Parts: sequence; structure tokens; C-alpha cells
Amino acid sequence: MGCNIDRRGFLAGTAAAAVALAGGRARAASPPSLGFVYVGPVGDFGWSYQHELGRRAVQAKFGDKVKTHYVENVAEGPDSERVFRQLAASGDAMIFATSFGYMNPALRVAQQFPNVKFEIATGYKTLPNAAEYNARFYQGRAVCGTIAGAVSKKGFCGYVAPFPIPEVVMGVNAFTIAARKVNPNFRTKIIWVNTWFDPGKEADAAKSLIDQGADVIAQHTDSPAAMQTAQSRGVYAFGQDSDMRKFGPTAQLTAIINNWAPYYVERTQALLDGTWKTQSVWYGLKEGMVELAPFGPGVTPAAQQAADKVKQGIIDGTLYPFEGPVNDAKGALKVAAGTHPSDHDLLTMNWYVEGVQA
Repeated sequence: MGCNIDRRGFLAGTAAAAVALAGGRARAASPPSLGFVYVGPVGDFGWSYQHELGRRAVQAKFGDKVKTHYVENVAEGPDSERVFRQLAASGDAMIFATSFGYMNPALRVAQQFPNVKFEIATGYKTLPNAAEYNARFYQGRAVCGTIAGAVSKKGFCGYVAPFPIPEVVMGVNAFTIAARKVNPNFRTKIIWVNTWFDPGKEADAAKSLIDQGADVIAQHTDSPAAMQTAQSRGVYAFGQDSDMRKFGPTAQLTAIINNWAPYYVERTQALLDGTWKTQSVWYGLKEGMVELAPFGPGVTPAAQQAADKVKQGIIDGTLYPFEGPVNDAKGALKVAAGTHPSDHDLLTMNWYVEGVQA
């Protein structure tokens, strides 16, 4: 079974592990080992927790055909590169690098270990032994924005955000575009906390936004702190990565849920079958990698109907969250009427739409 690993003990023991697994015959004699690296704790009830559910699904599906383990709280940057190198040296056959900031460190290690398979979440670069997988979170945010536009009495959402990378900017924009289709005066204000997981900073940001008048809180950070703050202050909120309703039973309107398990099972099966090959995928509501939690009590029947329509339109391919005309925050036309951005344009998005204050 997969289990937590103390990183100090793990790293200290890798030399012996490498010797034990160095030979090809030794590796073939035992089930392949799969390593999962998390940027936060598995108990964050958000991003890392959902990846951990994916790991558990793999272990449950394949039983003693594979061995899985994880390393949590690994900072992006040099620290992650050391961890990836130790996992590869210790005999892992496939390594899941589950954060955007892991991309370049993982690729450097992948070049040094061509026989080890790497799966990199939310990146945009690949190698023959390194695949990339991403979820169209912005699709779920368009549904959330539709709800926010319908239920917010002030037309003001506070957005707790980690870093101004395209993935986050894209989500803020999709949310705001959808909200303004319901309420043209809707506005979204961002507070950047410069971390993926820091409950104290996330709570402080949510409090500040509520103090400034926001009656809806959204987030792209990993803990339920913003949801708990919204619950205590009597405003609405959207969960992130996981269903957070137990932290905000009356506050949560819905939550974006990242369902990594089917992808992890599929890629593990490919490894076992010998059919694994590099790829770059970007799945969303249609494929089930992005899901939405059940609507909370604050979602009115009209808001639910509008949200369901947006969700189904995205799945059917009849609705594009960024379909033009779309203006940026300064009023300049960025997406012409009747068109929508390419995936490349979305993945490099570095501008805000009308209604966003950052």
C-alpha cells in the first residue's frame, strides 16, 4: 500500500535503495514503483489531497502489481529537483510531478534518467520520457462565475490567488466574463498571496476582501481557509480543487473538483502494458477531469438553471468561455466577435478582462 514518507529518512536511504534496485533484473523481479510529489500536505483538502486520491485509486485498481508512495510539502525549485533525482535513482519507474513549478526541475532530471517516465501536471513542455497533463479549470470557473453574477447582491467578488501565471489569470478572466454576462457591472478584485498553500495568508486575504465589500469569495489557493472565513463572515464562496462544503455548509455555492484518478489509472495501465508514450493533454468538463460539487443552499433556481446551461454548452462544444467580443481591463479589444482564443493563446494569457482589478 502507498504510505507517507519522511523526506529526511527517505533521502538518507536512497543510496542503499539505488544499489538494491540498480540491476535491470532486480527491477523486473518486483512490481514497478510509482512516486508522487506534492507541493503541499496531503491533508490540505484541496490540490494535493486530490492528487493523493488519484494515487490511492491507482493502488486500489492495480493492487500488488504496482507500488506507490508520495513525498509531500516539496517546494518548487531546487528542492523539488533533488527529490525527483532521488526518486529516479532509487528505482521509480514513473514519477508524477504535480505542480506547475515542478516542470523545469522534472525535465532536467528526466533528461538524466531516460528510462524513467515522468508525468508533469499543468506544464507545457514534454520529452520522449516526460508527458504533460492539464485540466481546463477555466471551464469550471465559467460556471462558477455564472452563479456569482446571479447571486451576488453587490456584484463584487474577492479572489484569493497564488501567483499571476497564465493558468490563474485565465481562471480569473473566465470567471469574470461569465459573471458579467449575468451582471454587466460585476467586478472581481484579486489579492495575490504568493503561495499555493498558506492558510493564514489565505484567510487574511479573504478577510480583507470581505472588509472591502465583497459578498462572494473565490480562490485558486489550496486550503479551505478562505471558505471557512466566508462561512464565519456570512458571505458566499467557491471551493477549490475539492468539495469544501464541510468547511462552509451555507457559504459554499459549488466547488471545482479536480478528478485526476482516471488519468492516473490510464497512464499506469499504459506503463504496465508497455504502451506508455509521451503526450500533452488538456482535459475538462467533457472528459471529467474537471467536475463541480453539488450546488449549495445559496444557489437560486435561476442561478442553477443558468449554470447548468453554461456547463452543458461547454461540454457540447456550443459555448466557449472566451468567445468574443472580449475587451481587456483597459477597454481594448482582445478577442474579436465570433472568435475565441486558441489553446496557445489561453496558455500564455497575461492580460485581464474588463471588470478585473489586480
